[in-house]
Amino acid sequence: MLTLASKLKRDDGLKGSRTSATTSDSTRRVSVRDKLLVKGTCKVHFPDPNKLHCFQLTVIPDEGYYQGGKFQFETEVPDAYNMVPPKVKCLTRIWHPNITETGEICLSLLREHSIDGTGWAPTRTLKDVVWGLNSLFTGEDCDTRQADSPVFTLSFSLFKDLLNFDDPLNIEAAEHHLRDKEDFRNKVDDYIKRYAR
Repeated sequence: MLTLASKLKRDDGLKGSRTSATTSDSTRRVSVRDKLLVKGTCKVHFPDPNKLHCFQLTVIPDEGYYQGGKFQFETEVPDAYNMVPPKVKCLTRIWHPNITETGEICLSLLREHSIDGTGWAPTRTLKDVVWGLNSLFTGEDCDTRQADSPVFTLSFSLFKDLLNFDDPLNIEAAEHHLRDKEDFRNKVDDYIKRYAR
């Protein structure tokens, strides 16, 4: 079975042997984590350096309907974290089946109580939230040429519920997508030009 860690280790071996035998496990873990963090499509900004529990995440999709847009999310980590999920709101107006135009987000892992077991759990991390938000922008129109990549496989298996339009928060956007994909794409493009640059 191919795991992400073994693939990354093999890829590192192909680039040449390690320069030092003293490379620590923590350095190697950081490397794996960095490679997992969404291919550079996400950026974090702390508006107030004295409030590290409040930050903004910018997602800049490089594929799919939302490619070329810049989508801002406000994240607040509550005092009870990690027993409760962070509070996340989309600050960018968007035409999306899982995000309302007022910024509410339908993302299963942000649900405190979930019947299907995909909601928040104390074992979840902020990295999972970043992955989940990024995954909202891949889906029906994503480039599947990367489907054999371990990162794509990991993302798909963790967030496959985000790839369908069957359980939308913004019902009008989901119905629009089902009715006329080309017109849906045009409306998404219009929203990107008007609100997400």
